[in-house]
Amino acid sequence: MKRLIRAAAAAVLAGTLALPAGTAMASPATTPAAGAAAAVLADAAVPTKPFALPAPTGRHPVGSTVLPLVDRSRTDPWVPTADGRRLMVTLHYPAARPGGGPRAPYAGREEARRMAEGIGAAAAMPADVVAATRTHSRSDVRPAPGRRPLVLLSPGFSVSRWTLTHLAEDLASRGYVVASVDHAYESYGITLPGGETLGCVACVALDEQGVPAGVVTSTRAADMRFVLDRLTGPRPAWRHARIIDARRIGMAGHSIGGASAATAMVADRRIDAGVNMDGAFWEELPAERLRGRPFLMLGTHDKVHLPGGEDTSWDRMWPRLDGWKRWLTVAGSAHSTYSDFPMIERHFGLPAPEIAPERAVSLTRTYVAAFFDRHLRGAPDGLLAGPSPAHPEVHFQNP
Repeated sequence: MKRLIRAAAAAVLAGTLALPAGTAMASPATTPAAGAAAAVLADAAVPTKPFALPAPTGRHPVGSTVLPLVDRSRTDPWVPTADGRRLMVTLHYPAARPGGGPRAPYAGREEARRMAEGIGAAAAMPADVVAATRTHSRSDVRPAPGRRPLVLLSPGFSVSRWTLTHLAEDLASRGYVVASVDHAYESYGITLPGGETLGCVACVALDEQGVPAGVVTSTRAADMRFVLDRLTGPRPAWRHARIIDARRIGMAGHSIGGASAATAMVADRRIDAGVNMDGAFWEELPAERLRGRPFLMLGTHDKVHLPGGEDTSWDRMWPRLDGWKRWLTVAGSAHSTYSDFPMIERHFGLPAPEIAPERAVSLTRTYVAAFFDRHLRGAPDGLLAGPSPAHPEVHFQNP
């Protein structure tokens, strides 16, 4: 995939970095920055204990369940011979009571092994350690009563849905149902229920075959339409789907998953609000734009995502957003800040950005939740009204 190499940390945490369309990139696994990072990591002690995810901040305990879905009405764009378009979905939701089930695993061993290998950190990030990590949610416990807004989450290119776990759990603890989606053949490893692990066929297609990145965003938009059909349609795939309020649906994503939020809103009017966390926009909005629906752009406070920055797609998108909108940048952040990577970086000794992991997590959770509270629950603007002395890292842009 096309990537902007901004630092050794960006090279190690290899996703689809935010950049202007048409900028040529090298694969991070083969860049000098990646090599330098690998040399640093080779001298570091390798952790043998699982890392800890930050606890959710809401009042609800959290449950989770995994839904394997197959859309046989579509041909998979990356592997046309596959039996339909396969998706793995983790649902996080408010649980009826604390405890009552085992703590859900963070990631599968083979998934963790392939991601560590893919980002050039196999020696520093043992798969067994990642797989031994447990989340704060309890598997398959009964949900709390009530009707809940739904938030869809889409990860960065080449990484899996579990890299957004801290945000998913926090939103669930605040009363949301959250569907984190793995898109087949678009990550280093997605393990299916039978044990088969799908590799990143799309990585080769974009890196070596010249397939445009817009194929990813349009495919993910179709994926999310299918997920919504299976969660809110007449025969839902989840037995507790009745708690989802289909009139209140949002979508957020990291990197190309964030860009896909805008594309999905164009394709599906059921999605009421969207968040792009540090992703370049790979498709232009149509003439009808977003039909007045709200959108948040949350990114790095640097030469990439400040107005007039290297990612020119944010400047192009801004005047075309036709509803409530905010362009926020976070000082000290990096591309990886808006995912679980701040905790992963610290635990495994990977190169990290300036902002502390706890602060990165807190700011991401706070502003994403404030946005969905405002637009799916009717809360006042609050933090989104303007700069806050409690959060001086967050800058409001209005080009």
